[in-house]
Amino acid sequence: MTFKDFSERYPAVTGGLRSLTAAVKAAGLDAALTELIKIRISQMNGCAFCTQFHLSAARGLGVGQAKLDLLAVWRDAGVFSLREQAALAWAEQLTALPHAHLSEAERLQAEHDFTGEEFAQLCIAVATINAWNRIAAGLGFPPPV
Repeated sequence: MTFKDFSERYPAVTGGLRSLTAAVKAAGLDAALTELIKIRISQMNGCAFCTQFHLSAARGLGVGQAKLDLLAVWRDAGVFSLREQAALAWAEQLTALPHAHLSEAERLQAEHDFTGEEFAQLCIAVATINAWNRIAAGLGFPPPV
């Protein structure tokens, strides 16, 4: 199944997930940071469709190639800000939730680097991309070209 087929067959699902994405955007969470999170989570989940989709979106927002190239190894890359590192660490924690306990230290760091509203939006963005990954990977959406 393609993304187009899925969207036509299940418009309420795509509409619902797009509404979550729009809420995060409207709340003002940095768009480039949000794309970095979506790419990293899609990499972790092995979702080729979402990885490619969000790489294109990040490039469109002017995210530098070095960050995109090193995102899979962000902890050791030395090119991510402390805020980006806190967001990526928390996003990975939430994504690994079924297999690991949440790190109190990483939650506290993310809460320190983001306002209460931003932290909530960060959690929503992570939950949304995880849902998309499971749909796109599960149905085998081919990556957009």
